[in-house]
Amino acid sequence: MRRALIVATAELPPGPVDRVEDVPVGAVVYGPDGSELGSGRNERERAGDPTAHAEILALRRAAAVVGEWRLAGCTLVVTLEPCTMCAGALVLARVSTLVFGAWEPKTGAVGSLWDVVRDRRLNHRPEVYAGVLEEECATVLRSFFR
Repeated sequence: MRRALIVATAELPPGPVDRVEDVPVGAVVYGPDGSELGSGRNERERAGDPTAHAEILALRRAAAVVGEWRLAGCTLVVTLEPCTMCAGALVLARVSTLVFGAWEPKTGAVGSLWDVVRDRRLNHRPEVYAGVLEEECATVLRSFFR
């Protein structure tokens, strides 16, 4: 989680659309051996892309390293509870474990508002560890929104 916090708060080089700063959420995908396969931070504003959430970018980069879309045995660590899009993506990617920091009561899809990752109708359900370094993750977000 500390690595995800570093990714969330890292300075990005100026981008083509830097109108508004992106919400500082960071995500890291680790392989079964613990090696870092991919990371990302929110870049929706920077890229003008509604799907450029930290988790999606980290999953894309990890899949590129692995050479396929299945990320079985991998762990996704993210500073904020995933939304429905990101929760769905990690289920579809067959991520084995999800670790997240702060809860997101407005859009969270891992227990707050919905619980996509534990839906028994789906063919894959990752193991979930919630609230890891929750206060540190929440502090980064509260500071951003002040």
